[in-house]
Amino acid sequence: MPAGRFKHVRKRAASLAASISPAVWGRSLAASAVAGGLLLAGVAVPAEAASYYSAPLRTAARSLAVAAENNAGYDRNRYFGYWNDTNRDCQNTRAEVLLQETKSAVTYTTARRCTLRTGRWVSPWDNRVHSSASAVEIDHTVPVHEAWGSGARYWSQARRVAFYNDLGDSRSLNALTAALNSAKQARGPESWMPPANRCAYIGQWIAVKIRWGLRVDSVEKAALVRYADSCPNVRVSVTRV
Repeated sequence: MPAGRFKHVRKRAASLAASISPAVWGRSLAASAVAGGLLLAGVAVPAEAASYYSAPLRTAARSLAVAAENNAGYDRNRYFGYWNDTNRDCQNTRAEVLLQETKSAVTYTTARRCTLRTGRWVSPWDNRVHSSASAVEIDHTVPVHEAWGSGARYWSQARRVAFYNDLGDSRSLNALTAALNSAKQARGPESWMPPANRCAYIGQWIAVKIRWGLRVDSVEKAALVRYADSCPNVRVSVTRV
């Protein structure tokens, strides 16, 4: 990723809460380095930091609290809002994620540099490469509808908006092939899994659930445990909010 493009605190290699690059799962884990909150076992998170959670993947999957989903009253726009421009630089959350994840220099649609036109994005769950910003969508790892039914319906409006625009953990939002995002919709791992990098996907899903204190239903948890048991037992470290 080009240096100087990141405008948020959300830096993968510097943060204890960033995620392991999906591409790493296709290589030897022995050659893996830290790429965020999925840390290789043996890299410790300070035990005294109460705001952090850290455990092996399989332990993390089993630690998730179980409760039936309640999706009554869901209204995405009303309760979660839209992409924000938190730092008021004219680039909203979508633009910030695209800037973070681009593998090359970008161009913009206007001289104000608010929205991106081109760059180079590798969609993490199908490994497809896109050069046009319009070809990718920003995916919530845990879909907004899923979050609502898993506990967000009881949150304050401000917390829901913060979830929708979470730039504090690189696992929360991903630039994804538009068709793949449409295929996923609001489904969880119990009914939809990506065609590539599934272990990374499971790790990110679990990390986001822990970060936001979201529950899982029994079918979802069974799927997460089953997938986690078949994946490398890497360490999940995440900052709770």
